[in-house]
Amino acid sequence: MNLLEALRYLAALEQHRHFGRAAAACHITQPALSNALRALEQAFGASMVRRGRQYEGLTPEGELALAHGHRMLHEAEALRQALASRAGAPTGRLQIGAVPSAMPVAARFAARLRTVHAGLQPVLRSLSSPEIEAGLDNLSLDLALGYGGRPEVQARQLQRWPQYDERYFVLQAAGPAGAPFRFGPPLAWADAARLPLVLLTPDMHHRAIVDEAFRAAGCAPEPALETSSVLALLMAVQEPPLAAVLPGALVSTAQAQPGLLARPLVAPELHTPIAFLTAGTGRPTLALQAALALAATADWQALVAAHTGALGAAADAGP
Repeated sequence: MNLLEALRYLAALEQHRHFGRAAAACHITQPALSNALRALEQAFGASMVRRGRQYEGLTPEGELALAHGHRMLHEAEALRQALASRAGAPTGRLQIGAVPSAMPVAARFAARLRTVHAGLQPVLRSLSSPEIEAGLDNLSLDLALGYGGRPEVQARQLQRWPQYDERYFVLQAAGPAGAPFRFGPPLAWADAARLPLVLLTPDMHHRAIVDEAFRAAGCAPEPALETSSVLALLMAVQEPPLAAVLPGALVSTAQAQPGLLARPLVAPELHTPIAFLTAGTGRPTLALQAALALAATADWQALVAAHTGALGAAADAGP
C-alpha cells in the first residue's frame, strides 16, 4: 500500500463527498479508490469511511487519519517542491481558497502567478469562510483570500496579508438595451431596501455584512430572490426591476455587460477588509513563498485597486 496515495484518496473523498467524483479527481477508477481505502483501514486496524448506498462521511478514526494525512501530504508537497525547484523558479501545486465574492480577484491572482512562475500549478476553489479557515488550519489549503476581520481568523491565529478594503454597490438594469455600463450617484441603504433585491443566502458571510448594514440603516428588507451562487446573482440583475447588493470585485466583472447601473451604497458606507490568509503554523512551501512575494508587488497592488477600491472613485464622479 502506498500510504501517501491512500491518504490523498481519503482527502479527495471527503472533499468531493462522492466515491465516483473523488476517483475522477484522482484520475483512477472507483474500484481502485475503494480498494486503496480498504487497504488503509486494514493497515491501521480501524474503520475510517462510513459506507452505505453512497458516501456517508468519515468515522471519528477517519477524521483523525485525515487530520494527520493533510499534514503528511503538505510536508510531502513541500519536499517535492524543494527537490524540483530551482532558485527563483518554484515548481509545484498551490491550493488556494477564496470566498465567492472575492473569486474574481483570486482568479486574477492565480492567473498572474502562473504567468510569473510557469512551474506553478494553482488550484483555485470557491469556499465559505468556515471552510477556508478549517482548510488553512488542517493544511489542506496553502493560501486563501477572505475576510481578514472575522473573529475566527484571530481565534485560529491565521496570518493576514491585507489586500484591499471592499465597498458595496447596488447593481441593476437601467436604460435602454445595449446602453453602456455606467456608475450612478450614491444610494442610501434605506433607499436600497425598497428595491426588489437579489441577495446571497443567509449562510454566506457576505449576506451577514449586508444584513448588518441594513439594520444600521434601520431597515430589514425581504429579499425578492435568494441564491448561494454569485453567478446566478449576476445573471438575475439583468432582469428588471431586480437589483443586487454586490462588492466592488463583482461589480468590476459586470462592467462588460451593457445596460447595467452601479451605485455606491452610503449611510452607512462600509469598508470590509479583504486579506490573503495563511496558516499560523507550519513551514510555507516554495510555491506559497512565491505567491506571497507576488501579492506584495506594486504591480499586483495596482491591479487589485483597479478592480476593487478604485471603483469607488469612478462612482463618486457620477455618470
